[in-house]
Amino acid sequence: MNSLNVNSDLNEQQLLAVESTSNHTLVLAGAGSGKTKVLTHRIAWCIETGQVRPDYILAVTFTNKAAKEMQHRIQSLIETPINRMWVGTFHGIAHRLLRMHHELANLSPQFQIIDTDDQLRIIKRILKELDFTDKEYDPKEIQSRINFWKEEGVRPIKVQLEGCSSDEISLQIFKEYEAICIKSSLVDFSELLLRVYELFSDNISLLETYRSRFQHILVDEFQDTNKLQYRWLNLLASQKNNFFVVGDDDQSIYSWRGARVENMQKFRKHYPDYNLIRLEQNYRSSSNILSAANALISNNPSRIGKNLWTNKEDGKPLMLYSAYNELDEARYVVDTIESEIQSDHEHKLADCAILYRVSAQSRVLEDALRLKGIEYRVYGGFRFYDRAEIKDVLGYLRLVFSKNDDAAFERIVNFPPRGLGDKALGAIREGARFYNVSLFQAAETLLKNEELPTRTQKALNDFFIVIDDIKNHEVTDNDSLSELIEIISLKSGLIEHFKKEKGGRGLDRIENINELTIAAKDFDGVEENGILESFLTQASLESGETQASEGADCVQLMTLHSAKGLEFKFVFILGLEEGLFPHKRSIGSMDQLQEERRLCYVGITRAQEYLCLTHAESRRLHGSEYLTSLSRFVKELPESTIEHVRIGGSFIDFSNEGKQSPEGDYHLGQSVKHDIFGSGIVLALEGRGESLRIQVNFEDSGIKWLVASYAGLKKI
Repeated sequence: MNSLNVNSDLNEQQLLAVESTSNHTLVLAGAGSGKTKVLTHRIAWCIETGQVRPDYILAVTFTNKAAKEMQHRIQSLIETPINRMWVGTFHGIAHRLLRMHHELANLSPQFQIIDTDDQLRIIKRILKELDFTDKEYDPKEIQSRINFWKEEGVRPIKVQLEGCSSDEISLQIFKEYEAICIKSSLVDFSELLLRVYELFSDNISLLETYRSRFQHILVDEFQDTNKLQYRWLNLLASQKNNFFVVGDDDQSIYSWRGARVENMQKFRKHYPDYNLIRLEQNYRSSSNILSAANALISNNPSRIGKNLWTNKEDGKPLMLYSAYNELDEARYVVDTIESEIQSDHEHKLADCAILYRVSAQSRVLEDALRLKGIEYRVYGGFRFYDRAEIKDVLGYLRLVFSKNDDAAFERIVNFPPRGLGDKALGAIREGARFYNVSLFQAAETLLKNEELPTRTQKALNDFFIVIDDIKNHEVTDNDSLSELIEIISLKSGLIEHFKKEKGGRGLDRIENINELTIAAKDFDGVEENGILESFLTQASLESGETQASEGADCVQLMTLHSAKGLEFKFVFILGLEEGLFPHKRSIGSMDQLQEERRLCYVGITRAQEYLCLTHAESRRLHGSEYLTSLSRFVKELPESTIEHVRIGGSFIDFSNEGKQSPEGDYHLGQSVKHDIFGSGIVLALEGRGESLRIQVNFEDSGIKWLVASYAGLKKI
């Protein structure tokens, strides 16, 4: 392909972006607008028209996969070899620069890159050397703090403490950690960027060399850059270089990973002569879906602003299903998928994606899919019973059930961390071999005989106290099994441990554990061997075997964060309720609430043809049932784009208090009394005549569904 037809397949705005003559260009690329196409064509056009040689181009992406795809696409457009072009991730390019200039960067030529696991091991070692335990100070929290400081461009000497004792310890560890890394020539991921930034800042002549070298700098997913990445780019680009960035402030959803959406506004201030080009034509979604997305995101006041449009027809309206609870929600979604696939043989299971805000929501979905025999895969994560925190709780359950379960013992004896290191575990394993008993029994014997160091004995004793406390709880039914899981999560220290995890990950783990307690309440597979064994057996059978293999035709389950960059014919977004989506952690912060709205926008714009939104009128959280309220995000969608769905009865708008039932006997908000459950308020009505069902929130007994003809309710 020659320079005359490189850009022949671009729309008007794409062409304006590709052939921009401004030194500084900001391309505001909406979802499904051909962002990658514009980037690759821009590079190809610049090379083919003789504006720049390939080796004078720096193209930055966020993943190695994206970098390889970019290279492949460019090479398919032009005949000029591009093997000398600099294209890669921030970390990959930084590594290349440090290898070339290790002396100026004060690094050994043999410096080694360490990953996050290696970094964590060093931090744990430092804690141990300073006579701190993992229980006193969470190594992962310290790791997160150190990386945060580095991404802010701050060395230990310049850290400003805010009077927090944990920060003082983190700073102390930071100093020791940095000393070890310097001594051993180790470089972590955050250090790569910081070291290059310092390399250029401290060596102006080298900086000018690379400013001259990289005449064209292009950046993909600019909205996801962090503070240090932006400072690095801004330093390298200057006012003279051709600086071309592509991003979408409406799709900035990774602030918890350090991404700064405000970098797009900073670009506009730093380069006042910039050329702003909006890519608004969407090639993915129907008009109805885009109308909903535009209306939703318009409620974010700080955005640059754009409006997606398409040449496609209006398409189907958005389905809004009001479920009774999360079980009904899962059943409806799975039934809908089943009927769509059966009704049209051209549709595949892989065309369907189920999106949710928190990973714990997958549990009931997985159960519903298994019940129907529909293959599925949890994209970018683990199935519910394969998640580490679930396996941790089940490990305690298994050990309570059987002292001979060595695998369970090894998993939980030092988790949460109790100071039982490899040496202590090695002694227990040796004891098990010597006495020919299980690890648990060996530990008991070694403890009784005082054959272990004092510190190890104390840690083991604390562990046995926890196990004994748990064993004192008798499991006779689903409620007692659920209570046992709650006891384990608290007495083991798991909840306290996960609370310390940064970035919301720990809270996600806690939500998964809470979901496990609900699973125990719902459990209906009691066998002759008892409920505990039956539950553990089912959990084992549901772990690892039923997930479809990668590339198989299967339904995709994923969090909304994992869905970015993907597209599907059929998309289901579940749990659109206040406190769940938007998440309760965001409601008190305007910035976080805006990011939640952007996350919803990302979810909506994944859909090509069919979009279904669901909410549950009541949902079980932390083992209890709660009445929910509809997400503000649904209320921000145009009513003209939505079709309300209610299976088994008419749609009921909860905002219309006083609405009459089909029989006129009861109305929403009415006070009633039951002989056993006591007084309550009518929440929902369904059906007619003898089939009339009433949902009541009882003051003492919680939410119940009752058949009116049998309930004997009295109106108050």
